[in-house]
Amino acid sequence: MAAGAAAIAALALLSIAYGSTVIALSDVITALGHAAGLDGDLVPGSVGNIPVAKIPVAKIVVDLRLPRTIMAICVGAGLGVIGALLQTVTRNDLADPFLFGLSSGAAAGAVSVITIFGDRFGIWTLPVAAFTGGILAARIVLLLVSRVRGQGPERLILAGLAVSFMFIALTNYLVFAGDQRAAHSVLFWTMGGLGLARWDNVGLAALGACTILAYGLWNHRKLDAFLAGENAAESLGVPVVRMRRTAFLVAAFSTAILVSVAGVIGFVGLMIPHLSRPLAGPLHLRLIASCALFGAVLLLASDLLARTLLPPQELPIGIITSSVGAFFVVTMLIRNRS
Repeated sequence: MAAGAAAIAALALLSIAYGSTVIALSDVITALGHAAGLDGDLVPGSVGNIPVAKIPVAKIVVDLRLPRTIMAICVGAGLGVIGALLQTVTRNDLADPFLFGLSSGAAAGAVSVITIFGDRFGIWTLPVAAFTGGILAARIVLLLVSRVRGQGPERLILAGLAVSFMFIALTNYLVFAGDQRAAHSVLFWTMGGLGLARWDNVGLAALGACTILAYGLWNHRKLDAFLAGENAAESLGVPVVRMRRTAFLVAAFSTAILVSVAGVIGFVGLMIPHLSRPLAGPLHLRLIASCALFGAVLLLASDLLARTLLPPQELPIGIITSSVGAFFVVTMLIRNRS
């Protein structure tokens, strides 16, 4: 936990300092101190101990890069905890928001705005559309599960896969049938990115992360009961079916919010629980906290790479996380084989 917190602090400073323009760490710390009201007495030729010539640099730090860094922390932490909860309640080590169609539904909602409906409600059009798509996907999955005999985790996974492919097909159709000039924006958004981070939507990312984190910590003992199997959990007084549905809905709510501000970022929810369990153990009080920490670390590092690998261009962050995720899955398969 201490290592994770230290890594977040170090990566946050590097994320603010590095980008298309490199800013000295001393200037970053000075600008952050001024924004926090820790600048002390004014000196001639300065504003809050920041020389007048460096005020544009301070604006870059506070108005552009700091919101992006905070959003990376919130989105990474939220996706990591979502993956841990979904893997527990479905008893599937490969469960993540992609597997259940949550990310695909949110992507379809956002792409429909970009290619067809347009920006009719201002800056909130894209987040609202993505959130609506994610919640719609969750409702369809639960509706499918309720119509079949038995509501075990395997049926939830199969319904999620069907809904995921359905929304992927819808997204591809919207890309080809809509405005072709928006194809580049669609491609970048469906691969994920934090370029839309602003102070007015950082709160949304924080809401998504805090919702799933609070739910997991509040119900950590009930989640622990799932580790002993469904029958044992029922005997301990845990309503397994209702708990699974509730966890799925809360995960859908948080996923829809996170995707609405950061796009579709894959493999974070899949990898982070597997990386955290050897360090934090299987019980969920420590596991959820460690997933939040290491999810934030992974996304901060991935965003830093996405902005510095091909300057001045910015890679979609999903390319970085998918590359790391593919290597992680192959490594896990080889280890299990041996």
